[in-house]
Amino acid sequence: MKRKCASLFLALALLLLALTGCAAAPEATAVPTAAPETTAAPEATAAPTASPENTAAPEAGAEPEEEAVPVRVMALKGPTAMGLVQFMDGADKGEIADNDYSFQIVGSVDEVTPNLVQGNVDIAAAPANLASVLYNNTEGGVQVLAVNTLGVLYIVENGETVQSVQDLRGRTIYASGKGATPEYALNYILSENGIDPSADVTIEWKSEHAECLAALLANEGSVAMLPQPFVTTAQTQSEGVRVALDLTQEWDALQAESEAPSALLTGVVVARTEFVQQHPEAVEAFLQHYAESVAFVNENVAEAAQLVGQYDIVPAAVAEKAIPACNIVCITGQEMKDKLSGYLAVLLEQNPQSVGGQLPADDFYYLAQ
Repeated sequence: MKRKCASLFLALALLLLALTGCAAAPEATAVPTAAPETTAAPEATAAPTASPENTAAPEAGAEPEEEAVPVRVMALKGPTAMGLVQFMDGADKGEIADNDYSFQIVGSVDEVTPNLVQGNVDIAAAPANLASVLYNNTEGGVQVLAVNTLGVLYIVENGETVQSVQDLRGRTIYASGKGATPEYALNYILSENGIDPSADVTIEWKSEHAECLAALLANEGSVAMLPQPFVTTAQTQSEGVRVALDLTQEWDALQAESEAPSALLTGVVVARTEFVQQHPEAVEAFLQHYAESVAFVNENVAEAAQLVGQYDIVPAAVAEKAIPACNIVCITGQEMKDKLSGYLAVLLEQNPQSVGGQLPADDFYYLAQ
């Protein structure tokens, strides 16, 4: 009996041990259930799925091409267009391709105004005072980006009779640029020397500088107001043509006693305000290329002259002689504002309509931050 009980007790003990062992197994095997957490490494290795973001780099690299801006530029034949030639050449050859640049060279300022106002061009080289007129007439529709030409106006004659401004009294002067810088500069210099432009001289206005040149060469003893490079053109066509007066020097003489003397300016670069606001990077790129082009023209006269001839602005031989006297510049920022505002103030005092009735506000001047 004892032996049976002992056997029964042993069997029960073994059964209990087996049961407790089976119950513990789940707890032990619970450890592998943590494996998914430790194997969360595959989730960490999900980082490679970021490769699509990395492969987005080619798309980012394609952005400059996608964001290239059409930039339509217009300039008058003469120094303002001459300063652009290296820029135009680079764009035509595809060497300057950050934006889609197109250039148009015209012979008359009458072609610039409507195209700019109607939005057919984005940036234009225009007479300095015309920029102010456009600003006032369009309620701030344009901004000036740079001064691109200082004084380039001269009184030339087919003879030897004019030695001073007083010698212009009673003469007929062929001129172009009515309603723009040439007219107001001439009127200012005549008036300040005691000559009434409407009574003491006869100013015969032509639509283009080339017409003035033709009239000068056709009439011995005639007088014309011409800018460079047309002065040089006249001299290459007739040995009798001489520079009688440098209007920049005459202007400076009148301003010598002024507390804040202004400079005679011929041309500026203007842009539609809407274009400037929508494409500030394109504007900055344009100014950089333009400044480089101006530097090239002034420093590499012979090579630049060939480009001037290539773009049919004036013959290369004329350009090579004229460029040093053309005062081609690219003045931006505060210096641009100081020079231009002083010049416009002189014109306002002489004739308010010459600047559009009033001086433009500060937002007229493009001052990049």
